[in-house]
Amino acid sequence: MLLIWALTLIVGFPLLIIGLGELIYRLQRQQQPLADTFQLIRNLLLPVLVFLLFLRHVLQLPASGQLVKSVETLLWLSAIHAALSLLNAILFEQANADTWRARVPKLLIDLLRLFLVSLGGAIVLATVWGADLAGLVTALGVSSIVIGLALQDTLGNVVLGIALLFERPFSVGDWLRVDGLVGQVIDINWRAVRLQTLEREMIVIPHKLIGAQMIRNYSQPQRLHAERIKIGFSYKDPPNLAKYVLHSTAVETQGILAEPAPQIFTLSYDDSAITYEVKFFIENYGDLEEIRDRFVTRVWYAAQRNNLNIPFPIRTLYHFNGPNTAAQSNSQKMAESLQSIPSFVPLVREASPKENRPTNLHTNSVGISLQHFGSGEKVIRQGYHSNELYIIISGQATMTVTDNLDREHEVLSLQTGEFFGEMTLFASEVSPVSIIASQDLEVMTLSATVVNQAIERQPSFVREISQILEIRRAAVLSTLPPTISRS
Repeated sequence: MLLIWALTLIVGFPLLIIGLGELIYRLQRQQQPLADTFQLIRNLLLPVLVFLLFLRHVLQLPASGQLVKSVETLLWLSAIHAALSLLNAILFEQANADTWRARVPKLLIDLLRLFLVSLGGAIVLATVWGADLAGLVTALGVSSIVIGLALQDTLGNVVLGIALLFERPFSVGDWLRVDGLVGQVIDINWRAVRLQTLEREMIVIPHKLIGAQMIRNYSQPQRLHAERIKIGFSYKDPPNLAKYVLHSTAVETQGILAEPAPQIFTLSYDDSAITYEVKFFIENYGDLEEIRDRFVTRVWYAAQRNNLNIPFPIRTLYHFNGPNTAAQSNSQKMAESLQSIPSFVPLVREASPKENRPTNLHTNSVGISLQHFGSGEKVIRQGYHSNELYIIISGQATMTVTDNLDREHEVLSLQTGEFFGEMTLFASEVSPVSIIASQDLEVMTLSATVVNQAIERQPSFVREISQILEIRRAAVLSTLPPTISRS
């Protein structure tokens, strides 16, 4: 009999280890939570069981011996632990997201497991060691009072943590503001809540403290977050124009949602400016800093293009030197920009002081203006009409086309001295392409009237425009896949 037990353990134990190892490997590849339970059985329960059988049936030690009782106690505790792990994997780890099992807090599961292990341990002590449970309970009761008084702060945190988990005012992944601190919940444990701030710092807030504070959750009941930004414009700027520019800038800023739509409010008349408030929505509070930076940066470019002034709180002293000072300044700036235009564009440059030529039409800015666009802004949008010719003074732009599957394709890059907008200048059709500033862009815009005057002075300019137009149309067609038409 002794030989049979010895051979059984020598042969059976390795075979069971190999079989469980193969099963665990397959479960891990399928990402099944049962893999942890079987790993616990292989690494703990099975070795303890084999060791107990070896002591009893091979070494034939008495069941009343201290070593046998100790190993038997360890076996029962391991069995209880494995059974609870199996129950947790079946009930909670594989639960669907919309069931009550998925909403049970992890902290409560851990506490329940601790209670059952303690209860099972007490039963094992009574069964294996013959311990007096009544005396044990009395001793534990007295001890628990002493421990409770010593650890009242820690126990208070645990109780408040359970209350917070049942109430569920926030979950892991939510963005919170607690006592002036803003962070994303990365962990909720027995004692505290851990937040990670926008600066990538971790803040540990005990449950006792967080339970006494007002919590502002940026992620519930919806993950949408409304941000408000105040911007001031000059009293000389019409409020409706300022609100239109702010609204269009918000709509075109990446990360700001079109629905719900941004809202613009005239907030107050302050000392140096009319203050407007922009309210827009974003999907994730964690992206707020990048989106806010993107929007505020584009406001400057939009203000420059629309001749809006962003005042700063200083006292400005104006010197009036005659009615033509501002006009002369604008004329000089326009004349400097005209020097950057390539020679094939038939616009008269500013004459030098020694030249006896009349001042050209364009220094008075009739039909010509300078505009600035920030990197990433769209100068011309596909599907919209444009009746101006744009000449790049500085910076770079990219021509793109979007197919009917909403996929954007890059056609070509536009450099300083090149022009665009010719595809819709003299037609009633909408633009078949988009022009996007790939760097900060300064352009000179020429109205259709100015372009017609330039053509009258130099008819060959039409041929130049036509050649460039045909080249770009061919580039657009070659960029799109053969089976995809332009949207």
